[in-house]
Amino acid sequence: MPLYHINHITRYTYASPVIDSANQVMLFPISDLQQEVKKHELLITHHPVVEVFTDYFGNQVGIFSLIKPHAGLTIQSKIEVITTEVSLPEDTTPAASQWENLSVIRDQFPYMDFMLQESFDAHDEVQSLISRMITPDTTPFAAAVKMSAYVFEQFEYKKGITSVETQVDEILSLRAGVCQDFAHVLLVMLRLSGIPARYVSGYICPKNHELRGEGATHAWVEAYIPFYGWLGLDPTNNCIVSDRHVRLAVGRSFSDCTPMKGTYKGSSEHSLEVSVTIDNGEPQPREEEAAPVFSYQVHTNPTPAGNSYRKFMEMQQQQ
Repeated sequence: MPLYHINHITRYTYASPVIDSANQVMLFPISDLQQEVKKHELLITHHPVVEVFTDYFGNQVGIFSLIKPHAGLTIQSKIEVITTEVSLPEDTTPAASQWENLSVIRDQFPYMDFMLQESFDAHDEVQSLISRMITPDTTPFAAAVKMSAYVFEQFEYKKGITSVETQVDEILSLRAGVCQDFAHVLLVMLRLSGIPARYVSGYICPKNHELRGEGATHAWVEAYIPFYGWLGLDPTNNCIVSDRHVRLAVGRSFSDCTPMKGTYKGSSEHSLEVSVTIDNGEPQPREEEAAPVFSYQVHTNPTPAGNSYRKFMEMQQQQ
């Protein structure tokens, strides 16, 4: 059972002081049988009171405000967590019985939320692809693993060509992207096949540097397998999620799991830097703060006179 120390820093720097900053954070690691949270600290500029609640999907969400003028905002999340290796489905129940089970629960809570399909132009092409991949003897578990492998093999892992707003049609056209895009495509495929699927945000932890997305925020998918439960699939690395992944939140899509978002009054011109360091075992002493794994610059845009209210959602592309 590995022990991970995770240090996640999000830093905003504004062109001029801003006021009335109201923010939401989803940086609280999930605590369950697969993940034991030993310690979690949230350190924020000016030490505001953070109110925590549980959302519709069972995630912990924190909200806080900074009323007085401030030229920057730093949110540091420090996590100490132990993960447990996952036991795989035995998958001995006949395929027909498993698909019948899925057809029954698809309109029931909570699975119906994870069957919602988005509208996209390539729907028929993807549906045809799935029909060729799944035979009558293919179980949902085998189908999910096969679809995850397809995304891994057919899409190029390439940074900088997509954003959190990239739609599935564009990802399918590019045949490339990062973990967020790989997860997006797999979600669509699983739901079209009749398997409830949910988006997961978190971290993938370093070992031998053989996995994509190590040492950064990461995204993958959980598929519901009949008579087993939720199973994590990482299409970016073509693996089943186990003790190398640390989960922060689950939802229907990225928008349900956004690590940080908020509003403020002031100039829209600002910069965002995100850095993540992960140690396996004891935290290692570091002379300098880790270089940002993500940075984003927003320049001033003309707005109607009298409108000083600005909104910004963190554009952190999960890797």
